[in-house]
Amino acid sequence: MITTSDRVAELGTVLGIWAHPDDEAYLSGGLMALARDNGQRVVCVTASRGERGTADPGTWPPDRLAEERTDELAHCLGILGVREHRFLNYRDGECAAADSVLAIARLAEIVDEVRPDTVLTFGPDGITGHSDHRTVSGWVDAAVELAAPPHTRLLHAAVPVRHAREWAGLDAELGVYEPGYPLAVEQDRLSVDLALPPAVAARKVRALAAQATQTAGLIEALGRERYTAWVRDECYLEAERSPLVPG
Repeated sequence: MITTSDRVAELGTVLGIWAHPDDEAYLSGGLMALARDNGQRVVCVTASRGERGTADPGTWPPDRLAEERTDELAHCLGILGVREHRFLNYRDGECAAADSVLAIARLAEIVDEVRPDTVLTFGPDGITGHSDHRTVSGWVDAAVELAAPPHTRLLHAAVPVRHAREWAGLDAELGVYEPGYPLAVEQDRLSVDLALPPAVAARKVRALAAQATQTAGLIEALGRERYTAWVRDECYLEAERSPLVPG
């Protein structure tokens, strides 16, 4: 189990595949920053531009929000030191309706190109239960089986029981999870259980703050110290890889 910053080097070349801008920073901002500081290659893929991620569509119609979130994500990744990013350009909230065969093939091409040692993504629960998250998880799992080298580790983001208990009230207040979520896991099942060092956690928060359309109000409401505590842990389960059998 990776529990300290010095062991992030064990992840090698990292490929993170997510649904919306800010997923990557919330779930792996610290890991990406640490890996880049080590000189590791980090590639980030985002399925959509998050154009529906607002409670104020009058101020932020989809086209305008997509453009803003694209810029915000570039700034965020720059803070983390990540220089390689790809958009798949699926519509926010509609991944489940997309052609899954084509989506998997597109991701398999990226996996084959990058040859990652580690792939980071959602588990089947999608962390929050969001349909896009769960759909991307399935795409990534299939693409990894099709195209990843045999040694590649597939890691699914997870919520530890301790985190779910500590932050249950805030998560409920914010509506973070769909009903029935999170599907919290015990610590001994984790492959990565990293409480970010203070400097790395602060850098992660700066990166998240760069995605201001999503985080500015929340950071202001919670205060930076409490917000930092809320996002300081990054935890992953090792996914089982089963070779595809030709039909």
